[in-house]
Amino acid sequence: MIHLGDITKISGYDVPPVDCVIGGSPCQDLSVANGKRAGLAGERSRLFAEQIRIVKEMRDADRLRGRTGQFIRPRYMVWENVPGAFSSNHGEDFRAVLEETVRIAESEAPDVPLPPKGKWPLADAYYGDGWSIAYRVFNSEFWGVPQRRRRIALVADFGGQSAPEILFERARVSWDTPEGAKAGKGTSGGAGQCACAADTEGGVNSIAYSFDSLASNSMKSSNPHSGCRVVEIAKTLDTTYPDPSKNQGGIAILKPTVFDARG
Repeated sequence: MIHLGDITKISGYDVPPVDCVIGGSPCQDLSVANGKRAGLAGERSRLFAEQIRIVKEMRDADRLRGRTGQFIRPRYMVWENVPGAFSSNHGEDFRAVLEETVRIAESEAPDVPLPPKGKWPLADAYYGDGWSIAYRVFNSEFWGVPQRRRRIALVADFGGQSAPEILFERARVSWDTPEGAKAGKGTSGGAGQCACAADTEGGVNSIAYSFDSLASNSMKSSNPHSGCRVVEIAKTLDTTYPDPSKNQGGIAILKPTVFDARG
């Protein structure tokens, strides 16, 4: 893995093209556990805007290389955060997340409406001309972590309609309900309440990657494999005071998917 450094100092025009950009802006400014709750304007959570900027720049750079339509990279974006993002700034912050994501694919798209009383559903999907966005709440207890920890996962497909399929159309478990997403904006029926506990689907194993913080000693190491590695056991919640010398970070669980590699 290439360590590119501070996201605020990276230009999307200068980095190698990739198929997917994954980010989870620090949650302190959105979490209900934080009394201040500065929202997306907070010092930490405003890094979401940097993720959006880099995706736009990378896609612009790929157009300059001659790519068009669904083959423009990155085609996919993933954003993760705490459910507190739903209520932050009376629901306006999550609306901004959806709106900024939509406008990567469709710059002139209309505003995303705020739901009644600013209360966002636990799962939903949005569609447009050649793009799709879906989000849902997951609980870590079903993904190999010995704790209950809810997180929003948002997937954007800027070149097709696969975002709801990625999040909702999984192998059935006993409490999973059939999907009911329709064309246009809509919620996948029951998706907000269900959870998928299987760690393999269709015979393809999921892979867990452990990420250490940028300020950690492992990230500063000259070892090219340091800072990000495949693990068999997911990290648990670290409630101690943040310490740059410790390898505090996050976890990403990926399910390998086969894509059409044309172009």
